[in-house]
Amino acid sequence: MTAPTIAIIGGGPCGLTLARLLECKGIDYVVYERDESENSNRAGGSLDIHPETGQHALREGGLFDEFKRYARYDDTVFTLADNFGKRLVKVGQGRDAPEIDRSDLRKILLDSIPKDKIKWGHTLTSATVGEDNLPVLQFANGNLLSGFKLVVGADGAWSKVRNVITQATPQYSGTSYLESKIGLENPLYETIASNAGAGMFLSMGPEKLIVTQRQGDGSYRNYFGLQVPEDFFRNGTVDLQDVEATRRLLLSDYYADWSDEHKDLIRHATDLRPWALYTLSTEDLGWKSVPGFTLIGDAAHLAIPNGEGVNLAMTDSFKLASKIAEHGIENFDQAVQEYEADMFPRGIATIADGKGMGEVMFSGDSKAFLELMGL
Repeated sequence: MTAPTIAIIGGGPCGLTLARLLECKGIDYVVYERDESENSNRAGGSLDIHPETGQHALREGGLFDEFKRYARYDDTVFTLADNFGKRLVKVGQGRDAPEIDRSDLRKILLDSIPKDKIKWGHTLTSATVGEDNLPVLQFANGNLLSGFKLVVGADGAWSKVRNVITQATPQYSGTSYLESKIGLENPLYETIASNAGAGMFLSMGPEKLIVTQRQGDGSYRNYFGLQVPEDFFRNGTVDLQDVEATRRLLLSDYYADWSDEHKDLIRHATDLRPWALYTLSTEDLGWKSVPGFTLIGDAAHLAIPNGEGVNLAMTDSFKLASKIAEHGIENFDQAVQEYEADMFPRGIATIADGKGMGEVMFSGDSKAFLELMGL
């Protein structure tokens, strides 16, 4: 059986956006995703989709009307407070950057491509170049596949495709988040709904912060940002299975001088999950193109979250699909070279922006943060 022309590694918003755009252009592809089925990955919070980037890619894929069915335009509000609970600014009402749950965006994209174009249960373990100079893909399920003319790494921070192209490796940023949830059944729910309201609520303190964000079902995700060692949640210091002990540690060692409003978020936290922040360096971008391979999204330019991640990834998908359509499947090398030359400056800028935003946010200097945001 002849292999599809393009293999996309990763079925997140980035890889699926590329798949949809190739589908629209009649270009052959297949998506390999590590999840066992479309229902097996429901992790992830809410994403704001910007008009010039993420929304543009959805329009090009004919999906904007479907996107609007799920988009939450009332959740564009951004509120900033200090660690004592004082509200400093509330902005963003009516901004054209609606929120959508990651799972909803993924569903829209999945429903837009044929079911046989995505292969579930395929975790890539290595990508190499075969004797015929074409890509060879080894998967954890034992499948060894080849014959592709182009492999696109949309496989995130720890991309296996990246290893073929560059020696760049993500570095720990020095900060981690502990994610938690306040569901509609939580005793604190009515209080947090009243206090935090719509959109995102950011509370800043020296070397710590708390992000509260409303989700599509009305629940809230809270992210407790800490400057801790890379293995803080893995070395036994914190046993997340012992929720009460974790709450006590946060209350006594990290948020002791924060307001009771913030402490209640800890006292009622459930569904704890660690999230260490990694980033590539600006020097990591600018590699020499490798025939048969390229990267998009976090695989290409992993950055500390700065509000642009998924939007930039979807832009990568749009730009790459456009270059492939322009040059044709017989001239992938030219398409990739032009795409990468266009992508590098965007990637370098978002890595630098992420680093700068992270430093200001964890400084506790709300004035500097407002200046950075142009507020």
